[in-house]
Amino acid sequence: MSLLVGDQFGQLFTSFEHTAFRLEVRDRYDEAYENESLRRFVAGEPDDLPWMQDWLTMIRGATTEGRRFSRVRVVSMPLTDYSRFGLWCAQFTNGAGEDIRYLERDPAGALKLPNHDYWLFDSRRLVRMHIDDADRFLGGEVIEDPAEIVNHNYWRDAAWHHAVRRDDFAKEHLGLV
Repeated sequence: MSLLVGDQFGQLFTSFEHTAFRLEVRDRYDEAYENESLRRFVAGEPDDLPWMQDWLTMIRGATTEGRRFSRVRVVSMPLTDYSRFGLWCAQFTNGAGEDIRYLERDPAGALKLPNHDYWLFDSRRLVRMHIDDADRFLGGEVIEDPAEIVNHNYWRDAAWHHAVRRDDFAKEHLGLV
């Protein structure tokens, strides 16, 4: 199995035509660039999220071109520090044009969503995310099996239908928008 990493993986976000959807099912991701921002968030310290600026610029550009990013985050309750941090960060990505929504783990289980993360580009290009036991991203595997692609489209639609808009979820669970 060959995994896309680095620039190869990054090209996925500039080469799609219409839609990029992500399903996130983990309560934590260990990204070195986020660790200091997570520490600051938990400590209540200000942070300008320098690691996030390129992502926000890319989303704004895609949105201007008429391309759409969306995401559903499956979260455990009560929220972990990492999930609270992600919920706080989502205000900026939503502001840039990405539509991030939240789905609690129990309802997600009832929907029989997969237990792996994936990106689905233009409803036809499926990239399964590989993440190790220490929550580190290893790379993305392109899946070409049409039946698997159809299943992941179904899961996208089911998750999206049951997910809650970021602002509504933040207001309900954290008292913030």
